[in-house]
Amino acid sequence: MRPKPFIAEIIDQGRPYVRDKNSGIAWHRSTMRVLYVDTDRSQVVYHAHYLRYFEFGRAALMRDADYPYKQVEENGYIYPVIKTGLSYHSPLYYDDLMHIHTRPAEIGLVKVRFDYVITRAEDGEIACLGFTQHCAVVVASKKPVEIDERTLQLWRDFPK
Repeated sequence: MRPKPFIAEIIDQGRPYVRDKNSGIAWHRSTMRVLYVDTDRSQVVYHAHYLRYFEFGRAALMRDADYPYKQVEENGYIYPVIKTGLSYHSPLYYDDLMHIHTRPAEIGLVKVRFDYVITRAEDGEIACLGFTQHCAVVVASKKPVEIDERTLQLWRDFPK
């Protein structure tokens, strides 16, 4: 089943946030091009590379929120991926410009989830929908812990 079209409307000029006109949900938007190395023999993006695009979007969101992963780690935390979900809708090809839409979705005591929508920049066609779930872990002990305050703040401050 095809998802409803993703129609991005800029929320605040000069900031990397958009709102989907269909759902009303706010997203962080980053942009990149498909590299030749990302394609497979059928000349489309190899399915596993979408997880790398998710990471690109997540890292860009964190950096733009003034809490890059490097700082998360310096504060003694890591957030390893513990679960993923992806659904593919339209292929991307070499040199396609894509928008990676990322948003903090769910937050629990020790787990966080990011949602993603990847669209072809040229026509807004949805290529992939997905999510990643992460667990808060203290670097020193490698044990799950409650989510750090700075990450909680990122969830609270994300545009509604």
